[in-house]
Amino acid sequence: MSYPKLSISQCTTYLADIREDISVYRAAGADGIGLWEFKLPRGQEAAVGELMAEAGLRATLCVPEVASIVPDPFFTEPRDHRQRRAALRAAIHRFAPFDPVAVMVLTGAPDGRDPAELRRIVVEGLRAAADAAGEAGVTLGLEPLRRTSGTLVTTLPETLELIEEAGVPEVRVIYDVWHLWDAPNGLDDLRRYADRLIGVQVNDYREPTRSWCDRLLPGDGRADVPAIFGTLEAAGYDGWYDVEIFSDDGRFGHAYPDSLWKLPAEELARRAVTSFRRQWDARRPPRPRFT
Repeated sequence: MSYPKLSISQCTTYLADIREDISVYRAAGADGIGLWEFKLPRGQEAAVGELMAEAGLRATLCVPEVASIVPDPFFTEPRDHRQRRAALRAAIHRFAPFDPVAVMVLTGAPDGRDPAELRRIVVEGLRAAADAAGEAGVTLGLEPLRRTSGTLVTTLPETLELIEEAGVPEVRVIYDVWHLWDAPNGLDDLRRYADRLIGVQVNDYREPTRSWCDRLLPGDGRADVPAIFGTLEAAGYDGWYDVEIFSDDGRFGHAYPDSLWKLPAEELARRAVTSFRRQWDARRPPRPRFT
């Protein structure tokens, strides 16, 4: 059985260091690694790159320490948008030697700001990030989130409208199952805009969910992951899939007794690959549309 290109995002094995991540992801059968900047030791980028090359792992969806243009519930500091912009640009250049599939960017949360002013800041920040990506020769991926996660864009059409407003057509889109599985017209949008995607983050939605940091492995929650996979395949998407799990063990305010982060990194990586493949095997084409 042939499977799509699959990586594991480093937040999935949150407690492991980067060397362990590289080892267990390769052993689990992953093809790539979604690098997170907070796990990348300063001054050791070349050594990490060598370890990744030896393991045969591609850098996929890479996440800066300051990924959102304005603060959101996860990327909280610094508060000043100018400092955030500088940190985001620096991260893009830092990731460039790894030849990533994309570097992720988020809008950040409205949080009572003046809507027009906030949108101006986000548009300017997206342009600055796109300029840095062009300088560094990497692709930027803008990710829409659930509204409860703090964002200006919550659907694929809204995300593409923002990209058009900023005048940065080279920016691509990252689709995340947890955020978009129940978006209005979600499968239709996915079918229509599959060619604008640079990566798909895979996970599942607990019902009821306990927080933003309460995600499940694909197939263990409410999302119809096989329908999402079938829609993507039918639409011609052949890019990277990236298993991304947040499962609070107390560090983000909720010590869930069933936190996946409590598992050994080796076991969680193995489950990530196995659950993805099981859902891929169960994929089904979208229902015919009648007009």
